[in-house]
Formats: sequence, structure tokens, C-alpha cells
Amino acid sequence: MVAVVVGGGVIGLLSALNLAKHCDVVLLESAAVGTEASWAGGGIVSPLYPWRYSDAVTALAQWSQNFYPELGEHLLEVTGVDPEVYSTGLYWLDLDDEHEALAWAVSAQKVLESVDITEVHAAVPALGMGYKRAIYMPDVANVRNPRLVKALRAALLKLPNVTLKEHSPVSGFIQEGNRIVGVQTVAGAVMADQIVLAAGAWSAMLLKSLEIVLPVEPVKGQMILYKCSADFLPSMVLAKGRYAIPRRDGHILVGSTLEHEGFDKTPTDIALASLKASAEELLPALADAEVVGHWAGLRPSSPEGIPFIGPVPEFEGLWLNCGHYRNGLVLAPASCQLLADLMLGRTPIIDPAPYAPEGRV
Repeated sequence: MVAVVVGGGVIGLLSALNLAKHCDVVLLESAAVGTEASWAGGGIVSPLYPWRYSDAVTALAQWSQNFYPELGEHLLEVTGVDPEVYSTGLYWLDLDDEHEALAWAVSAQKVLESVDITEVHAAVPALGMGYKRAIYMPDVANVRNPRLVKALRAALLKLPNVTLKEHSPVSGFIQEGNRIVGVQTVAGAVMADQIVLAAGAWSAMLLKSLEIVLPVEPVKGQMILYKCSADFLPSMVLAKGRYAIPRRDGHILVGSTLEHEGFDKTPTDIALASLKASAEELLPALADAEVVGHWAGLRPSSPEGIPFIGPVPEFEGLWLNCGHYRNGLVLAPASCQLLADLMLGRTPIIDPAPYAPEGRV
């Protein structure tokens, strides 16, 4: 079997890596792999507010959270590139729905506890004053997403049955009756037994040629990056919808905006000022730190944030793995394992019904 994966973000890369254990794979990416939403995100290995999501999102998140340490170790061993799965814990400050969060944790059997704000200041000395309440989840990690992308790319390049074609935009699908047998690229047709569409925010645009309406659209998010000492921020913190994420080397990411601007991903001065204000409210010492990066990415928004994973009805050979909205990085391992299970006829890791495109496109 030959499978073509359209899209080279984390979802596409990991889909290709899973499928390559069983078949030949061609991965097509319109630019360089991993340079869109996968590179632009923060890499928290949890939904920002997990209790606000459906059971469908929670199921994917929990499987992925358990698997990430193993994935990170495997990629480091195979490629020499460390994705830095860094378990720091996460403090949520002054939540309006703290009671719901704690109730969710009990039902989901997750460790999440209310902590006195003085304990938070002791654990995170850089935290700003004025916060009154906090809850803490100790086992939340973050992954250094640009390095994750680099590691996945390197792992694929080591496999003799994988062909990686960057700067190869797909313009349409090739049909024989009701079966999709290939895709059209600028360099010509690429034929395959199975096609996986994992093009993030661009997936809906590609499906229009088949008269399929996929409710996935781009939502712009901007972030900024500081460089501090390695011990500046020992834990992730989140307040008023904004978060700060520490990397092991002292880089601090602060994000993010939510903007409905179509496919425009131009960073703006307005967002920069807003993000800096949030950063300095959370961590006042950042007022004296230099912003060393400011960028924007496009999240693939979908109804309720539930991704589309599975076969496209009425089009044999066409599969979707897209629409992960703000949670592409945290949901990727489970999403890509579930897709491979379905494509290869194996028992799926979780119930696939909530993600099925049938009835949703």
C-alpha cells in the first residue's frame, strides 16, 4: 500500500511516521515542514482549560499526555534531536470556574488541587502580586514544538520507504469514480492507494474541489518570546486567558491572541503591546527583559474543537486528520495513532465515533 499524506505539520509528520511502519508513504508539504501552526504554538501538553472541553477532546488529550514522554525519548534516541518534553506543572490563577475545574478533576481522576496563593509565590517568585486564588496540576508538561518538528522530520528521512517532498503544494485530488486515487501537485500527479488530508487550516480549501464543506477555518494567534535565566520561571502560569511557558534554557513564551483575520498571519503592534502587558502583569520582571521573538500562526478551528479523524464519506481512499484548533500539539499522538488504527483495520485506541467525518462534513 502507498499512502500520501498532505500536510507537513506535527499531525501530518506523525501520521506519516505511524503509517510508515506498515506501508510506503509520500508526505507532501506546500512549504517547509512544520513551519505553520506546529512551529507557532506554545506546546503545552494539555488543553488550556481541559474541563471546558468535551469528552472527545479529553480522551485524545489523556492518551497523548501519557504517551509524550515515550515519544520524546524515542525521537531523541533515533534522531539525536531532543523535543524537550518538560514537566513543570501548571498554575491557573483567579479562575471564574474553579469549582467546575476541581469537579472535573475528580471525575477524570486527574491530580488538580486548590493551593494558597502564598504557596504559589513561594514556588514561583517571579509571579506578580494581586492574584487571590490558584489551582495547580503538577503533571502538566510542555514540548518544545520547533524541536519536535525537527525530530519528526529527521525520523522520517531515516526511513527508506518514506518520500518527503517539501515545497510541493497540492492543488486538487484525482478521482476514478467515487475513489480518490491521487493528488495533483505543481510537479504533476502523485498516485496512492490512500490519501490523508492533514493540512490544518488549509484543509477546507483543498476539499472545496470535491464540493465538500469542511467546517475548519483559520484563527490567528500571536505570541512573544523572552530570554531569561534558566531558573526564572519553574512552572507554567495562566491568568486571564494568557499563559507563560518556560523552556529549559530560560526562554519564556507568552501567548496568545485569538483573531479571526482569515489567512492573514501578519504580526501586529497592537497584539505585541497586549501580549507585553499580559506578560508584565503575570511576571513583572519581564518589563526589563527583551522580546526576542514575535510571531503569528493560524490554528485550524473546528466545531467544539473536536478534530476530524477518519474516512470521508462517499470518497473511497480519502481520510482526514485535521481541525484540532488550539490543541494540535497535545492531541497529535492520539489522533495519529487513531488514524493509523482505522486505516490499517486495527482495534482503535479509543472510540472513533466522535471524530468521524460522516455526518459532520
